Amino acid sequence: MFHRLPIQAALRRRTLLQALGAGALLPSLYVGAQTFGGGKPVRYIVPVAAGGGSDLVGRTITERWARTLNASFVVDNIGGGGGVIACQTTARAAPDGQTLLQGYAATHGTAPATRSRLPYDAIRDFSPIGMIGATPNVLVVGAPVPTANLREFIAWLKANPGKSSYGSAGQGSLTHLTMEMFKLATGTFTVHIAYRGIAPAFTDLIGGQTQAMCPGLAAALPHIRSGRVRALAVTGVQRHPLLPDVPTLIESGLAGFDAQQWYGVVGPAGMAAPLVKQLSDTLNQALAAPDLRDKMAAEAVEPMPMSPEAFGNFIRADIARWTRIARERRIDLDAS
Repeated sequence: MFHRLPIQAALRRRTLLQALGAGALLPSLYVGAQTFGGGKPVRYIVPVAAGGGSDLVGRTITERWARTLNASFVVDNIGGGGGVIACQTTARAAPDGQTLLQGYAATHGTAPATRSRLPYDAIRDFSPIGMIGATPNVLVVGAPVPTANLREFIAWLKANPGKSSYGSAGQGSLTHLTMEMFKLATGTFTVHIAYRGIAPAFTDLIGGQTQAMCPGLAAALPHIRSGRVRALAVTGVQRHPLLPDVPTLIESGLAGFDAQQWYGVVGPAGMAAPLVKQLSDTLNQALAAPDLRDKMAAEAVEPMPMSPEAFGNFIRADIARWTRIARERRIDLDAS
């Protein structure tokens, strides 16, 4: 026999059922809303001193990434040792996503290629998260060099073997290896002069002590615009919007010639796949933000979002490229 519940009891029962139904949703709602890492700040290691281009890229990306990841970031500049200390610190951290490294063309490209006793493995010791972006290098010559384009410059080098020199930011740097790759590709010879950083290298190029250099675009732009150096070609597969009239080395006849100053994010080896995916997806969301793209453009950096797998393959290819160049030119910074 069916018994009708009193009105008040029925209302209480309906309220209880509604509460239970809402409660069933609470766990998923809480998981989606909670802060990353339980509210602990992510330690974002940048392997250079504060104030440079790499540091600005790191601070720009973490500011936007913090919003998409629902996390807070603390940028930790660990310079010195060519990034070795920063890489070792990251590799030894717990693989919980709370310690990340902004790897770049030196730490995960040229250093593994030019150092036979590097105290970290750029592949095995890290979990690739994703690419941030890259800026091309630009081949520049001093104002006194009597060449107006790349074809003339190559002809001039061949007519004057060993009578010119080029500067770099140091032995084994991207600026060093890029010019050595250029020499191999063109069959030319010019003497390498290594400096302690790109600024003194520019000083001597402008002063006529050296004749050429292949620095990053951001560092070169002020000197190109002032007319103190002349841009002949850029690396990369397409012309850069900041130098639309300057051809690429590829379109100038050097097939496959590419060298870029890139920045990406890695964590310690052994990170769980769902965690890597969460970090990668939110990083790529941040890179899609128009305001972030505008800020990175100021550093001549083009965002290049990649999946963790694609970024891992990119790192392997970059190391392979520079290892080939280093072996052909017998560059080993750890050789006794």
